[in-house]
Amino acid sequence: MDEGVNTVFDCADPASRAAGIDAAASALRSGRLVVMPTDTVYGLGCDAFDGDAVSSLLRAKGRGRDMPVPVLVGSWSTIDGLVYSVSDQARSLIRAFWPGGLSLVVRQAPSLGWDLGDAHGTVMLRMPLHPVAVELLRTVGPMAVSSANISGRPPSTTMADAKAQLGSAVEVFLDGGHCEHGVPSTIVDVSGAAPRILREGAVTAESVADVVGVSAEDLRS
Repeated sequence: MDEGVNTVFDCADPASRAAGIDAAASALRSGRLVVMPTDTVYGLGCDAFDGDAVSSLLRAKGRGRDMPVPVLVGSWSTIDGLVYSVSDQARSLIRAFWPGGLSLVVRQAPSLGWDLGDAHGTVMLRMPLHPVAVELLRTVGPMAVSSANISGRPPSTTMADAKAQLGSAVEVFLDGGHCEHGVPSTIVDVSGAAPRILREGAVTAESVADVVGVSAEDLRS
């Protein structure tokens, strides 16, 4: 298959998957957008440290800077270089739910030279439980990744859904089949004095509450 805009790689085939990872990595390093599978929904991603690429991602989704782009990482250890400090509660949540469907909002390291939107000194981080996503992240480093859909429309659970919505804005599509959960991640804000759930999704509030030692009601307040 010729490489270029709208190229689709079937990641169920080992040779196609390897070619797709290479093509996606090349596209990301050139400031282009890629779509990849995750364990929750398909993601639209770019190099987290390329401000122009992040702007392209926001334009593709029809989304403003008031909704900063989350960052996906390929290993637990990556978080230490991205955040100001990691609280005990945050580390407990990472041990319990990473890789998986839990996103954490943390205070970012002040030295980071990225622009993910109007994040006010915070960043949302997640390590996905999907082999294709993790392989790409470990190849290229942290990626700015949002759900692969036009803002306001349902998240894409298949590559065909994502391609229909995002079309030529994307250089490379990595097809990993139907996403396992089909719902977005749960978001927990651990940037303040007490953890708060900002969105309930793939991980229940009760499961988070069990780990951090507070009630689900307190997390929701």
